[in-house]
Amino acid sequence: MNLNLTNKIAFIAGASRGLGAATARQLAREGARIVITARTAATLTATADSIRQETGAEVLALPGDVTSAADIERMITEATRQLGGLDILITNSGGPPAGRFDEFDDAAWQKGVDLMLFSAVRLIRAALPHLRQSSTPAVLTITSSSVKQPLPNLILSNSIRLAVIGLTKSLALELGSERIRFNSILPAFTETERITELLTDRARRNGTTLEEEFAKQAAASPFGRMADPQEFANIATFLCSPAASYLTGLMVSVDGGMYKGVF
Repeated sequence: MNLNLTNKIAFIAGASRGLGAATARQLAREGARIVITARTAATLTATADSIRQETGAEVLALPGDVTSAADIERMITEATRQLGGLDILITNSGGPPAGRFDEFDDAAWQKGVDLMLFSAVRLIRAALPHLRQSSTPAVLTITSSSVKQPLPNLILSNSIRLAVIGLTKSLALELGSERIRFNSILPAFTETERITELLTDRARRNGTTLEEEFAKQAAASPFGRMADPQEFANIATFLCSPAASYLTGLMVSVDGGMYKGVF
């Protein structure tokens, strides 16, 4: 299938590693021109170089912090100035720390809101004027399967990501008349650095080893394994592409059957 992504301009936040990096790489393979962002300049530059070398695609790396409104404005402005527009926006960030309700004060909750909710709000707000100029505009928010099935010791993520789902669905309805598509992917446990951090915390709390926690989590899927980031990236790339032109307002679970509900 031709996804018709050649020369489309895609902005991917949180793309120096993990799901963001895998998605940026797959978009580049499909011929898109990409902008990747992350806080750590050295890691971001290395990822950009790797994608260029593999795909020959145009890759712009813009270091910045998605919890900073000023950084978001700067990155979107610079991306659209250098590449000449914007067709695809993928909102993504790291997750908040693991922990239980009693462990977090107001400041921790505010940091979580800034990291996951306000980063999406501000990225979409800054990108919207440019997306309105595109013939194939698409926005993808990356959330979590925890919006359907809360995960233990992740009270901040379980709570705040639900707001991002509400934002995504509302904007799909509000801006559908302008042909701007909004979808979200709800990944379950995928073999990324973030999951290693979460399972390390779980092992500490349970008095087990990291290897034991990996095995237990893999067993939660009928496939008996976690996802590879490439499996996520394939779905993300399709949803952002013109080939998915009649798909909007979807919350797509990429979880290998770990979520046991019907709907």
